[in-house]
Formats: sequence, structure tokens, C-alpha cells
Amino acid sequence: YNTYIKEFIPDKIIDVHTHVWLTEFKRKKEIQPRRTVTWPSMVAKDNSIEDHMNSYRIMFPEKKVIPVIFSNLSPGDDLDAGNGYIRSCAEQYKLPSLMYATPEMKGEVLERAVNEGGFLGIKVYLDFSSPQIPKNEICIYDFLTRDHLEAADKNGWIVMLHIPRNDRLKDPLNIAQMTEIDRTYKNAKVIIAHVGRAYCFEDVGDAFEHLRKTERLYFDISANCNEQVFTELLKNIDRKRILFGSDLPILKMRTKRICENGMYINLIPKGLYGDVSGDPHMRECTGEIAEQMPLFMYEEIDAFRKATLNTGLKEGAVEDIFYNNACRMLREAGFTKDLD
Repeated sequence: YNTYIKEFIPDKIIDVHTHVWLTEFKRKKEIQPRRTVTWPSMVAKDNSIEDHMNSYRIMFPEKKVIPVIFSNLSPGDDLDAGNGYIRSCAEQYKLPSLMYATPEMKGEVLERAVNEGGFLGIKVYLDFSSPQIPKNEICIYDFLTRDHLEAADKNGWIVMLHIPRNDRLKDPLNIAQMTEIDRTYKNAKVIIAHVGRAYCFEDVGDAFEHLRKTERLYFDISANCNEQVFTELLKNIDRKRILFGSDLPILKMRTKRICENGMYINLIPKGLYGDVSGDPHMRECTGEIAEQMPLFMYEEIDAFRKATLNTGLKEGAVEDIFYNNACRMLREAGFTKDLD
């Protein structure tokens, strides 16, 4: 941190991608089919607002970090309790927040829930798609519906979008639907999370040949630490549409991420996160590499730092990406509380 990150990041940071929730909101039994990886739940069973804010004080001493908060929910969880907790945390700490929305939420009901809760928009997730749809046949519109997008467009909401499908950013249907959203819903502020889940360079394909033509989509860098992917992002997308996000609390994880044959693998100290034998994205290690394992948060930021050197990013761009762009977006979405 002191060698590479402290002087790279600005004194004020807005983290646009963070989860806050309590264990009591989670279902007691797993609901099938599961469409997402399991390893994040090994890293954090919950993340109270107190733990969340303390994490920033520990990881970024002498910096001020303002998080955008939303819950961490799956089918069968207590959606109302999860969103209610976010609402109370946002009010108490004067933070911007998003509401978890399911495909069944429509029209005036959705608008009323978002507006009355003081949320700036919605967080949607592929797990809430119909269980009848096979995992790799899910498309964006199965969980980010036209009703959602029309409401977001009407109200100028922020939409946090974790795109589906095994081919991630390079998937042709994902690309077609992202570009259609950019073209059609011009007042919605849609954030493509994790650089479209392009955690390995093989996930990029020709995506940026198409996405560079978009005008409004935002991209956050959360839970991604691939220097090559970040380099392509910076080469192709206007820096005003790139946002810092972390995906806390999983960014507190001690890991070194590698890619093998196009699949990301989190190297972790042996025994630290319990039994990981069933998750192909987790690999335990021992010895010196385990003893010197960095925080995932620092890995992400350092990879992005290297990408800025690769692309010769102009002065002021880092502050834009870590603060100014999100500040502008939040103000446009109606956030009136202090961001200084």
C-alpha cells in the first residue's frame, strides 16, 4: 500500500460497488439451481455497516472513502429485510444506496419502492431469473427487465448490472443487449460491473470493438485485477465512464489471482477459508507465497495502476475514475448529501 497505492489514489474516493448485509437475511437452505460461484460466501458470511466502514479505515488510512451500498441477496432470502437494512444504513451514515430489484417488480410499484426508500436506483442479479432458464441461456433482459429500464430511464436511476453467460464480456448476445440499452435508455445510468466479468484476457474477445461505440454505459473495475483487461478498457472507453468499485467485503480476501486456460483462479493461504475443494476458482498454497499474500483490494488497484502506466493516462484521470465520475453520476441521480 505505502509503496504503490497510497500516492496513486486520491484523498477522496467513491466506491460504487459494495455489499452490506446481515446473516439473518439469508435463507437457511440452498435453493437450486445455483447460477453463481460459491467462493464469495467462504470469504464473508455477512458485512454489517459498522464492519464495512471500519474496513475502509484499515485499508485506506488517511483517505476518505464514500461507498455506494446495496445488499447481497439471492432467491429465498428476505428481500424486504435486506433492502430495509440498506435504507436504514444509508440514512444513518448519509450514504448513496441502491435497492435490490427482482424481475417481478414492475411499474409504479417499483418506482414507489425505490423513491420512498431514498434509493438512487437498483441492483439486479441473474440469480433472480426464472429457474426454468438454464444458466448459460440467461440473458440480461431476464433479470434486468424492460420495466426496470423504463423506470430507470424515466427517473434517471443508477442500475448496477452483473452480466450473465459463460462467455462474459465477449458474449455476442451480451454485447448486443448492452449496446441496445445504451442506445435506447439514454437517461438511465447503467454500470457494467467488474468490466463485464472479464477477469481473464480471454474474456474480452472483440467486445470493445463494439462497446467503444457506446456513449452512456459506465464500467466499474470491481473484483477485477487483470492488468491486460484494464489496459483494453482504458484504450477503448472514455475515462469519464470508468468507475472505481471494490465489491467489498470480498476484497478483504487475501489472494493472488491468476488465469489458466482462460479461467481465473484465486490463490489463497491454506486453511484460511475452510474447505475450498469443491470450488475450481480457489486453490490453496503454502510457504512464502502464502505468507506474503496481498489483500484483494490492493491487487485490484495495483493492476489498474499498471494499466494507467501502459496507456499513458493523462493527469487528473485517476481522480476522475476514483472520485469525480461517480460524484457527477450520483448528483445526476439525485443524491443531495455531502460527498466531500
